[in-house]
Amino acid sequence: MVLKPTRAGLLRAAQLVRSGAVVAFPTDTVYGLGASADDEVARKRIYQIKGRPVGMPLILMVAAESQLEGYVHVDSRAESMMRRWWPGPLTLILHAKGGGTLGVRIPKHKVALGLLRHAGPLMTTSANIHGRDPAMNADEAGTLSGVMAVIDGGAAPGGSASTVVDLTGPEPHVLREGAIPAPELLGPPAPRSG
Repeated sequence: MVLKPTRAGLLRAAQLVRSGAVVAFPTDTVYGLGASADDEVARKRIYQIKGRPVGMPLILMVAAESQLEGYVHVDSRAESMMRRWWPGPLTLILHAKGGGTLGVRIPKHKVALGLLRHAGPLMTTSANIHGRDPAMNADEAGTLSGVMAVIDGGAAPGGSASTVVDLTGPEPHVLREGAIPAPELLGPPAPRSG
């Protein structure tokens, strides 16, 4: 089922997510798959759809920093990166509340944020078969078997995945260079002209 990125379409997608479905949606980087963060069965469905190895974690996507509260510990270092780069193509690996680690991000995309506001936090990954290129539009995302709905937000504007930074060690560590180059991310903030 293809849904328009209207309020009605986003509400329908959110309803599907709450009932355990996996939906595809555009983000500021590529099209993603999302399932309710609190639904373990739905999260497993994402792995089945992608053929993704179970050891590879999903990313928690939220619409606001306040939604991270029950999931991860946010320290001052994470706080300053969030302030500088969110919403945007940056995934931060933080200590999870229940132990272990969890990648989190707020996308800079109207449709993704609309879905997250209606559906709540989503566990996400790129919309593709594991090892293949991510979907860049609704047609490509719609070819994945097991996806209940695709929100058609046009072509994904980014083209490259988010940059992933691990903040669980003593120093920030770039695990995947993506839309934000590592030197820009880890270097000092640019001086403000004025």
